[in-house]
Amino acid sequence: MSIIPHYSRIKYQKIFEMGRMRLMSKPWISGVLLMTCVVIAMLLANLPSTKHLYHAFLETSLSINISNSDGLNWVFPKEMTVEKFINDILMVVFFFTVGLEIKREVVCGELSSMKKAMLPVIAALGGMLMPALIYILINGGTSASSGWGIPTATDIAFAVGIMSILGDRVPVSLKIFLTALAIADDLGAILVVAFFYGGTIQLTLLIISLLIIGLVFLLNKAGEKRMIYYIIPAIAIWFLFYYAGIHATMSGVVMAMMIPMDARYSRSYFNKKTDHYQDLIIKHENEGEFPNENQRTCLRNISHVSNGAVGMSYRLEHALNPWVNFLIMPIFAIANAGVEIPGLEYLNFFKYSPELGSVGLGIFFGLLLGKPIGITLASWIAIKLKVGEMPNGASWKMLFAVACLGGIGFTMSIFVDTLSFGELAPEITLQLRNLGKIAILAASLSAGILGSLLITLFSKKQEC
Repeated sequence: MSIIPHYSRIKYQKIFEMGRMRLMSKPWISGVLLMTCVVIAMLLANLPSTKHLYHAFLETSLSINISNSDGLNWVFPKEMTVEKFINDILMVVFFFTVGLEIKREVVCGELSSMKKAMLPVIAALGGMLMPALIYILINGGTSASSGWGIPTATDIAFAVGIMSILGDRVPVSLKIFLTALAIADDLGAILVVAFFYGGTIQLTLLIISLLIIGLVFLLNKAGEKRMIYYIIPAIAIWFLFYYAGIHATMSGVVMAMMIPMDARYSRSYFNKKTDHYQDLIIKHENEGEFPNENQRTCLRNISHVSNGAVGMSYRLEHALNPWVNFLIMPIFAIANAGVEIPGLEYLNFFKYSPELGSVGLGIFFGLLLGKPIGITLASWIAIKLKVGEMPNGASWKMLFAVACLGGIGFTMSIFVDTLSFGELAPEITLQLRNLGKIAILAASLSAGILGSLLITLFSKKQEC
């Protein structure tokens, strides 16, 4: 057995690390990973050898139960299971990252000015209203009517991933348009969850949480940029939201808006300190192999100053994105996309009944047709009224094709599905949610294929 020399191992480790980072930076890789996790979840939920273990694991209690002979029975957190831990705690990080992205776009990105923001915001609004309308037209007056929020969301990871695979077939202006639209759509979906899919509100706890949020806001305005003063209130707000009846993930969005974007250290301070430490590094260069103890201290100080020269919001977004895309989102998919299909009736998710309506029909056509029609129609109205401008180099055909990718609901749609129909009997709730998930997967796949085909077709016609 040959032994690789030490320098060769280091070389191969560097090559592997570079390859891993290059692969993780590809916009489409997170979408591929999510689809893989969906397949895994479906297998786990339906294979006879794993389905009972799969559901039992998700239903495992994670609450701490303290009781004594005097009748004290304290459960904390209440009703916490593995599935709720994923949806109510891990997904807080996802929503926190989404909140940071929305804030960045509003402050200095594609939503930072009225002119930039109007078209994608109006298009996002149309892309939410039309699917909801289609769903209500199908399910109004039935037990499934409360699921109207399910087809209103767009999954930005999948949409941007598919556009990156299609390359220069999509004009850059339309890529920016769909990205900004998806971010505005995320904000809309967050508001839908906050206002329509929460529980019974405990007013006292809500007031306490609002007071803490106000205090954090004042700290931000006072120029406080140390992370500890934002992390501790974020944990407190999560607990208060969880027990107040507001969906706990909303605490992530609220705290994201409080995180300061301005850097702790100014440009002049950064230049002054880094120049000073670089001079010290040169001064100590003859004291041994680089870096020696004094030089390591200088490098650590440079690293500290460099971190402080980047706003906390940007640092957190950059640090959390890999964890969200490659850990939290896949775990969410495995926990929530596992739909058990015990009979052929579940495969016929278009089935309609006067009592239950048709969750599958409403979601499928809401995403596949409602999204592109709503986005295109709202964009047409905005441009005709001159409150928005057509993206440079784009045609109406290509805008409609890109709008079809907005029908990829996946993550947020599944999330809303897990919150829907809670007012019904447990067995009906489970049935409707399972049918909803099947419809989301089918519609998202169909929207991705349709959008890709239309973009390819229309780009070839433009070349001719």
